[in-house]
Amino acid sequence: MASKVEALEHWVNEVAALTRPARIHWCDGSEAEYRTLVQRMLADGTLIELNQQTHPGCYLHRSHPSDVARVEQLTLVCHPNEEDAGPNNHWMAPAEAHAKIDALFDGCMEGRTMYVVPYCMGPIDSPLARCGVEITDSPYVVANMKIMTRMGAAAQARIEREGSFVKGLHSVGELDPARRWIMHFPAELSIKSYGSGYGGNALLGKKCHALRIASHQARSEGWLAEHMLIVGIENPQGETHYVAAAFPSACGKTNLSMLIPPEDYLRDGWKVWTVGDDICWMRPGEDGRLYAINPEAGFFGVAPGTSASTNHNALTSISHDTIFTNVAVTADNQPWWDGLPGTPVTDWQGRPYDPANGPAAHPNSRFTVSAKQCPTWSEMAEAAQGVPISAIVFGGRRPSLLPLVMEARDWTHGVLMGAAMGSETTAAATGAVGVLRRDSMAMKPFCSYHYGDYFGHWLSFDKSGAKLPKIFHVNWFRKGKDGKFLWPGFGDNLRVLEWMINRVEDRVSGIETPIGILPGEGELKLDGLRLDRAGLDELLDVDNAGWQAELSAIGEYLDSFGQHLPERMRQEQQRVARALEDDAGLAHREAVAS
Repeated sequence: MASKVEALEHWVNEVAALTRPARIHWCDGSEAEYRTLVQRMLADGTLIELNQQTHPGCYLHRSHPSDVARVEQLTLVCHPNEEDAGPNNHWMAPAEAHAKIDALFDGCMEGRTMYVVPYCMGPIDSPLARCGVEITDSPYVVANMKIMTRMGAAAQARIEREGSFVKGLHSVGELDPARRWIMHFPAELSIKSYGSGYGGNALLGKKCHALRIASHQARSEGWLAEHMLIVGIENPQGETHYVAAAFPSACGKTNLSMLIPPEDYLRDGWKVWTVGDDICWMRPGEDGRLYAINPEAGFFGVAPGTSASTNHNALTSISHDTIFTNVAVTADNQPWWDGLPGTPVTDWQGRPYDPANGPAAHPNSRFTVSAKQCPTWSEMAEAAQGVPISAIVFGGRRPSLLPLVMEARDWTHGVLMGAAMGSETTAAATGAVGVLRRDSMAMKPFCSYHYGDYFGHWLSFDKSGAKLPKIFHVNWFRKGKDGKFLWPGFGDNLRVLEWMINRVEDRVSGIETPIGILPGEGELKLDGLRLDRAGLDELLDVDNAGWQAELSAIGEYLDSFGQHLPERMRQEQQRVARALEDDAGLAHREAVAS
């Protein structure tokens, strides 16, 4: 029987025989290796040096115009049984998928270097961390994996000790959209990606491993792999509560993870610590609480909209030693996108900037940077045992109906809240206003198995001895009759987080409603806000008729998961629906009596 070391070498040799590279390089993750890679990419044009006086150690990469985002329709989950993939995934039989993509890999690295990239998702000594090896022909991918993961010799040593690792094979191929696939084989703990050099398709530690493969691993091993930020809230007494939060795109996830407290909170001594901005792995500890790690070591953030006013900490993080992708540049060679001062002269495709060609920076342009460069980075991000989670927050972009904040009555109700979450589209984005897209736990593109089974896995944590976090739902985006946002958002979201922590500590009682517990009179700290009583009432209003329609729609959504839906989810949906009906009946009787 082959040793654990030989098993890794055997797989690398198999891949080399298929792809036929000119040379093989085993990455050690050293700074010297990174500098050498950068110099080679600068020499061949893969990277462009930015202004080293204003942005030392920063470089620009321009991807192919047809390769600028994740491609969900080409992203497959290849379970042996199609039903296990669920309606939330695109599926192909494993044998067919391997044959289709291996034909593309055949000889694809001829004349190229094949890089072997051992990496660890999570602190290198954490029992919750999991390792992988990505084989790629892209030095850009290697450089990004160096920033985004614990990559190199230490990871390889752990792999050789444990023997278990996720196998990821990637090639940029010809960058032909017609020859592009991102395939996942959860039962084999393997990933194959061909034809894209873009982040989420090519940095296989990111969504492919940390969410799609990890969600399968987590289910089988009894933990949770979630699309969540992790933030620490330290009060003036020096006590820190850690919160995990899941939001669909464009709902302020990165901003919340790097939140800057309002001035009055800063004066009082409140602090916010960033543990992670995107992915959270949680498992029960010996004390029954959930403990979380951020499996990533860096941020792969969206550049447009990141500015001094929206996210000063992110902007500070990327002032040095950052790889930018598909941003514009100014006359003095500084990176540029909407939200920054200055004027772009060259667009993301390297053309002289002309508004007729569209935005100067691609709307999905990115930055890759070490998390340790964030001013609010927490050393607890390196804690092997993770951080204890006090609260889990779900949220979406809803202009009406959903209150600013509500607390689930128990774990089952919280899982229903997460399952029902979503965002309403806008005319600018879709051509139709108010179309609700449900994105359960913000995991729709990333959960690698049937959503019904996924809900069941969440429910399984509610058992004897568990000391589970409270679950909340927030909506920063409720609008008034004038169409303007009622809540200021950004740093003022700390006011809502403080209420959550007070609920965790039983310092406030809240108000029971059919849809959950809402803040009671005077429980939200609103000093200094331009928010009158009418605005607050509207933010916390519970429209019974609207909620009855919402619960009916949630029921229809749950129906789509058929026999895989846990009965407890159906019962909980019906419980909330009955509570709304009873409340409406009581209100009617009181109105008649008066």
